[in-house]
Amino acid sequence: MITNLTRRGWTVVCAAVVFVAAGRLLGIAELYALAVVGLGLIAGAVVYVRYVPWDLDATREVRPPQVHAGGNGRVELSVRNQANRRSPVLSARDPFDDGRRWARFHIAPLQPGERVRAAYRLPTAERGLFPLGPLTIGLTDPFGLATVARTAAPGATLAVYPRIDPVYPMAQARGADPTASTGHPSLAVGGDDFYALRPYQTGDDLRRVHWPSSARSDDLMIRQDELPWQGRISVLADVRSTQHSPASLELALSAVASIMSASSRAGRQVRMVTSDGLDTGFGSGHSQLTTILGRLAAARAGPGGSIARGLSVLDRGGTTGGVVVVTTDAATEDDLASIRRLSGRFGSVAMVIIERSAWDADVALRPSPAGRGRNTVVVRVNAERSFQTAWNATVGRPARRSGLGPTGGATTDTPWTGDAVTR
Repeated sequence: MITNLTRRGWTVVCAAVVFVAAGRLLGIAELYALAVVGLGLIAGAVVYVRYVPWDLDATREVRPPQVHAGGNGRVELSVRNQANRRSPVLSARDPFDDGRRWARFHIAPLQPGERVRAAYRLPTAERGLFPLGPLTIGLTDPFGLATVARTAAPGATLAVYPRIDPVYPMAQARGADPTASTGHPSLAVGGDDFYALRPYQTGDDLRRVHWPSSARSDDLMIRQDELPWQGRISVLADVRSTQHSPASLELALSAVASIMSASSRAGRQVRMVTSDGLDTGFGSGHSQLTTILGRLAAARAGPGGSIARGLSVLDRGGTTGGVVVVTTDAATEDDLASIRRLSGRFGSVAMVIIERSAWDADVALRPSPAGRGRNTVVVRVNAERSFQTAWNATVGRPARRSGLGPTGGATTDTPWTGDAVTR
């Protein structure tokens, strides 16, 4: 607990010094008296804030703890008087975004054990990770000359995820990995279905060694059980500062978040790779999606990295399932050619190209219709076609015509909104 003078208190101190100097120069005794009065007020204020007893307990709850850009976020504060006497008039201050903004409340005198609550809305228009707190409760003297503050609740971090558009998941793609292609026929009834035998690899569970086959082949053979059917989707996000303005980066990250959310909702294994080498690895479920959205919330455009680096990281995870590359029309022809060559290694490839007209109203729309090649589609986002419209028209519609849905059966015609991620 540190005692500080307020701006008004420092003004009184400066005025007292001026009065002393003026009284000495002009020989006016009354100026000395004014200086003594001012300094006496300061001393009394310091004694008041240091020795007036009070003990308040406070808690802060962010609802929801994560929110998408443009969503509703609020902080709920609860303050309780733990002392056995009535508390003085206090103030609570909760900074946000490293102190650039804050919420401030006055707390009326509370009886012993009395609790009060307050709430305020958080600014969530921008994506990012925003420090919140620490929450401090302070006492100021009646003249507003001195103040003392105590930390009542520790700091926290609010994650504002990119905006998620309701889009259809990418069509399922076949691949060499059994978890990324069509299911295998069941050969056994009950328990794990037996699928095939394969040679032993370092790290395999020795309890799955098939000893009769190992004896016949003079090599350890592993019993390969049928794995549950689950598609895979990889997304490569181009985050180079040479390709993006702040506005285009937000569009790109929102597109990545939308694709990831739709794919996760459809039960796929999802993975995010960036041009600067970040790799989340494959995973499924709410925890994987939360991890990816957290990385997107903290993402910044940087000078390093390249499409080639991102593609090399992408290959290390296996060339199975579908892959989506999100970039801008500032990408070079070499970059685009490298992306097109992915169609020879992955089951399906989609390029999302964000054109400058999508975020810069001064740039004229260029005629560049979406293209489609063997296992490759190009989704162009511009002033006339938002990402949601372009993706659903180019990628989502073919997925529904193919009869592949979120679980490999009939496809639903309603895209997922992604709101449930924050709950």
